[in-house]
Amino acid sequence: MKCGGVSDIAKDADEEIQKLCDSVKSQVEAKVGKNVAVYAAKSYKSQVVAGTNYFIKVHVGGDEHLHLRIYCKLPCHGGEAELHSLQENKSHADAIEYF
Repeated sequence: MKCGGVSDIAKDADEEIQKLCDSVKSQVEAKVGKNVAVYAAKSYKSQVVAGTNYFIKVHVGGDEHLHLRIYCKLPCHGGEAELHSLQENKSHADAIEYF
């Protein structure tokens, strides 16, 4: 993957990606205005910038999914993760795109 480009192929989410999603769950719930009981990371793409953007598909119950954009700062800048933005009303079939 070239620096600045988003990965071409979505990868299956693993334990690290789930932990990343869990770290911003309260921010996600605040943005969507409700508590989400189901919150399972399914797949993701990444983009290396001055840190890393993760575009993650998260199952939140039924056929409802959210696409999260989480920015992780470089370790030399604290390494924190923050929710940049999200897209609602996504389905399992929706491709993860840059947003």
